[in-house]
Amino acid sequence: MQISSNFDSGNIQVLAANDPSDIQLAINKDNGSEFYQWFHFKLHNNERVEHNIRIVNAGQSAYVEGWHDYQAVASYDREHWFRVPTEFDGQELKITFMPEFDSVYFAYFQPYSYERHQDLLHQAQLDIDCELQVLGQTLDGRDMSLLKIGEEGADKKAVWITARQHPGETMAEWFVEGFIDRLLDEDDGVARALLNKAVFYIVPNMNPDGSVRGHLRTNAIGVNLNREWQSPSMEQSPEVFLVTEKMKQTGVDMHLDIHGDEALPYNFVAGCEGCPSYDERHKALEDKFKQVLLAITPEFQDEKGYDKDEPGQANLTVGSNWVGETFKCLAYTIEMPFKDNALLPDYSVGWSGERSSLFGRDVLTAVYHVVDDLR
Repeated sequence: MQISSNFDSGNIQVLAANDPSDIQLAINKDNGSEFYQWFHFKLHNNERVEHNIRIVNAGQSAYVEGWHDYQAVASYDREHWFRVPTEFDGQELKITFMPEFDSVYFAYFQPYSYERHQDLLHQAQLDIDCELQVLGQTLDGRDMSLLKIGEEGADKKAVWITARQHPGETMAEWFVEGFIDRLLDEDDGVARALLNKAVFYIVPNMNPDGSVRGHLRTNAIGVNLNREWQSPSMEQSPEVFLVTEKMKQTGVDMHLDIHGDEALPYNFVAGCEGCPSYDERHKALEDKFKQVLLAITPEFQDEKGYDKDEPGQANLTVGSNWVGETFKCLAYTIEMPFKDNALLPDYSVGWSGERSSLFGRDVLTAVYHVVDDLR
């Protein structure tokens, strides 16, 4: 039996793997940080017997509530992922699995590889409406890539989409893949109408270093990028620094920052209610966006989510708050579940990359319905 994580976004420490009935593992912390929750490893074993996998340090992870009612994902071909029986006893996460083939991958959520990220960028650039830009480099020397879709113009709205500030939240890049796929569909009326009115600036992966390293929440040196927006630096958070500098050049009329939540089994949004400049116009934009999304997809709801900030008490180091306040624009954090959408459960795959992608396509319709009101 062999267990390995020496691959893109791999993360696991093997403590004991001599007996399939008692495999003991631990999740490694993000480099330079106390955060850990993301795991991704491969198990190779020719024996067709029940495997009992124990992640022994789950009870001390970043979001312990994320393990309750959680099911890990597995794949034989790295393309089709399914949920596997998983239990949490308060300390250990226990996965029970009977392999059908010699080799199987396990992960916290369906991975989105760096190679797929590159494919997304370079396939998109082939479209006549799309331009691939490199804003600069990360601390590990990877490109900070941006897709500009549409032609700029004085009357065009600037719509920004950022995703995967927290690298373990891979559903965010799956969401963006669906969003881009629809936006570049020349037969889609919503997409064509939007590109007549807006130009899109899309950063599919805000944290490529953390993604490749197998981090949950931080960049190469353990910095949580979604607490850097008020004062980013090239030394600590070049990813945010480069994006905010570009935003200052283009202006921002709308910003969606795409994330995943470990604990809550719902799709929801978090707005700018606590920003000092928040007013009735801002509230009307937020309400319209949510009402449209509620009307077009049962995957979205607005009853469960984060507590709203008190007036003037927003944390302006958070991306959507900083953008909303700086540019006085509609800015939302969109959250998706690691577990499942409890209102529309799928017991085989739970919430998945495919469902995230479809949700991204739906969100384009909501953007269409508010674009004329952005300014």
